Amino acid sequence: MTIAPTRIEAKPAPLVRGYRFELVKLLSQWRTRLMLLVCWIGPAGYVAVVSLQSMLPTDTVFGRWMHATGWAGPLVVLDFSCSWALPLLTALVAGDVFAAEDRLGTWRHLLMAVRSPRRIFVAKGLASVTVLLLLVAGLAGSGIAGGLAAVGGHPLVGLDGHLLSPGDAAGTVLLAWACVLAPTLAFAAVGLLGSVALGRSPMGLLMPALLAFALQLAQLLPLPVAVRTALPSHGFLAWRGLFTSPVQARPLVIGLAVSLAWAVVATALAYRLFLRRDFTDPSYEGSGRRVLVAGALPLTGLVVLTFALVSATTPAEGSGIERTKVQNSLATVYGHLYRLQTRQLHRPGVTEAELRVTASCDKGGSRVADEGPGNDWRCVVSWHLPGATAVGSAIYQLDVTANGRYVADGDGPKEVNGYFQIRTPTGDAPNPLWQFDGHVDLLASAPEE
Repeated sequence: MTIAPTRIEAKPAPLVRGYRFELVKLLSQWRTRLMLLVCWIGPAGYVAVVSLQSMLPTDTVFGRWMHATGWAGPLVVLDFSCSWALPLLTALVAGDVFAAEDRLGTWRHLLMAVRSPRRIFVAKGLASVTVLLLLVAGLAGSGIAGGLAAVGGHPLVGLDGHLLSPGDAAGTVLLAWACVLAPTLAFAAVGLLGSVALGRSPMGLLMPALLAFALQLAQLLPLPVAVRTALPSHGFLAWRGLFTSPVQARPLVIGLAVSLAWAVVATALAYRLFLRRDFTDPSYEGSGRRVLVAGALPLTGLVVLTFALVSATTPAEGSGIERTKVQNSLATVYGHLYRLQTRQLHRPGVTEAELRVTASCDKGGSRVADEGPGNDWRCVVSWHLPGATAVGSAIYQLDVTANGRYVADGDGPKEVNGYFQIRTPTGDAPNPLWQFDGHVDLLASAPEE
């Protein structure tokens, strides 16, 4: 009598073991190690060197304050990272995590070892996110260390001119870095989608970088504010609202929500494509049609849906840059910075309420509508000093960008804002009223004049 052998079903490998295996694979690559080295060392050296030079990156938000406080340095690094570094890092990490198996032809070995496509996808996704978190932590920590070592933890001037104590500055800087994790995850999810859909094609690796480049070009255009905030790149700019008082919370919340929605939808699309893939074809090269139908179209629909929700729930119209909002923002910043200049000159203290600062702005003359971005804004700021009958006034030229940031350039009088230095009892010092940054809340309702 012959006894048939008992058939034993092999169980899938535990998820933790698969995650550890994928993480070791990523960390063993020279490319990943080089990125970690650059992210953990590069920002510290850059911030320390630039903070000790006479020329500062004034075209970058908080760049003009790198001489004054070490907390400005990590924000300069953050602004650069949001524009270039983070999208590129997501492309190099998440955009290649599946395509690498296609190039090496190792899918059959991996499937035999793990025995679960679902667990393979989750393990690769978690390993990619872990490496990205290490890279972002390196950028933030290195920038903070370099700034504090070179300049020190002095108070930081916010984008509305108010002064943040060292403790408040530290917490807000860390929160700003935490807020950009959401758009980073969104671009990482796009990288996963491209890596799954395009196989060994290098286009999958480039998808997050190409998307970031296209969205940066779109951000330069005078798009309606509802369209601008419906894009996942808005999350890379919304952190600036943390440095105003009160915090510009609505753009920040919308930016986080849109980014997380992109992360979830793109990951779900990648997961669906991965489970439907035929792993028996060793010459799989991906499919451009699949990317269009299963990737681009659903994400475009998500932009349309987000645009409709933002339009229905916010009062902003057009570009979101209007005369009254620019005037109010400029008057607020000027009032705060005037007090800072007063302290530098050792003059009697004065409050914003006592100054009663107002601003009157015009864009491009009487034939141009006073709205929208441009470098042709001209403003006159007026204020009152306690006990004085005369009204003080100063002229500014404003360059307002489409994302709400503006640079105010003082145009006189010389003793107020017409020169880059002021003479104080302890020597010459930078004039805070000469040039400064401000930020307009694009989603706020315009106040009445």
